[in-house]
Amino acid sequence: MSTTTLPAQQQTEASANFSYALLISCVAAIGGFLFGFDSGVINGTVDGLQQAFNSNSAGTGFNVASMLLGCAVGAFFAGRLADRYGRRTMLQCAGVFFVVSAMGSGLAGSSVEFVLYRMLGGLAVGAASVMTPAYISEVTPARYRGAIASINQVGIICGLFIAFVSNYFLATYAGASTEVLWWNYEAWRWMFWMELIPAVLFLTGLCLIPESPRYLIFNDRVEQGQKVLQRLFGAAGARKKIADIRASQSIDHHRPKLSDLVDARTGKLRRLAWVGIGLAAFQQLVGINVVFYYGAVLWQAVGFSEADALLINIASGGLSIVAVLITIAVIDRIGRKPLLLIGSSGMAVTLAVMTASFVGADTAASGDLLLSDNAGLAALVAANAYVFFFNVSWGPVMWVMLGEMFPNQIRGSGLAVSGLSQWGCNFLITMTFPILLVSVGLIGAYGLYTLGALASIYFVFRAVTETRGMELEEMKG
Repeated sequence: MSTTTLPAQQQTEASANFSYALLISCVAAIGGFLFGFDSGVINGTVDGLQQAFNSNSAGTGFNVASMLLGCAVGAFFAGRLADRYGRRTMLQCAGVFFVVSAMGSGLAGSSVEFVLYRMLGGLAVGAASVMTPAYISEVTPARYRGAIASINQVGIICGLFIAFVSNYFLATYAGASTEVLWWNYEAWRWMFWMELIPAVLFLTGLCLIPESPRYLIFNDRVEQGQKVLQRLFGAAGARKKIADIRASQSIDHHRPKLSDLVDARTGKLRRLAWVGIGLAAFQQLVGINVVFYYGAVLWQAVGFSEADALLINIASGGLSIVAVLITIAVIDRIGRKPLLLIGSSGMAVTLAVMTASFVGADTAASGDLLLSDNAGLAALVAANAYVFFFNVSWGPVMWVMLGEMFPNQIRGSGLAVSGLSQWGCNFLITMTFPILLVSVGLIGAYGLYTLGALASIYFVFRAVTETRGMELEEMKG
């Protein structure tokens, strides 16, 4: 009787553990949703910002990209402060900033005021971008860590998708994003205020989930950490996990600091830190956020109306969700590195097709490109295929790897410098796109992003080490 009962009990316990890990990870992933929503909402507000603040192309680029300065700062300091105050605490701080930024961005009466609120939102996005994958990686077992951690990317894409849908319906209902909607406020302001709903939900949910057990144990709060681990892994699993964490501590146990990223023998930055920086940078150097932030402007530039451009964004968002669901199904089977190589190769090809589609296009009196039917169709298909390849690979996998690849002692510092790299490159790409658009055009801009995708293939081959199936305590620096 015991031979049949014991496996059933183990199966039930494993199922309960998975359910709890999935539940608290989904709450944390609302931070990813807000990351996506806050990044995507700007897409439909560019015309309103230009009209409200009378800005030129460079000024508009800064208004759009200003959040990213806050993201870089938020990612860097959240990674560092999380080692002192906890992963959940940093997510809670991010939740407060999301609320204040959403309200203030919609109320802004000047470009300076708008930039300040967007930078505050950037602090929130930056903090959530590194803390969500870190938290998820620290509460999930290795055998399905990749799949659960990829839920963060589902949150990001869903946030983008809902932002696109919200922008479309608000602009359609008002007549345009610059038209007055409710209470004498323009539709573009309401686009920002829609973010208040998930932001409040995020703050509420964070009060119901535990702190990371690894953070608790590393800070000598073993009893609290053990309670969390027991819910995640059962009593026996919790004891083993505590022993493993303690063993990793005994090798080099001190309060984490940024200088831990420097190899004491050589005085140089550890190779693993450079890999994290490179992963974060290449995710942006392929130009993905040009589609996220300037999708409506891009498609209007090749002849689509504002309404059509916003609908294309919605379609791209839906395709992105499908791509990430595929990643969830296969990442713990085939690994991280193969997915990165597939994504880089696919993006290089599709970006090259998009670049070729813009060659020979006519220019209207307004300055917009006029594509032939065949070239326009090729550009549209290639752009959506590009989004698919990104979201089946670099979109989720980069965040999964950053959350898991660093040893416990340097995870916060590693995420800090990697997050700074990611958002710094994000700012660079976003800020320069309007300038590239009026100087070298779409051909030059997308040619540069194609080179970025090609370079990422070489980087993955030479630098990236597979982490599939490894426990966090097995990671080496």
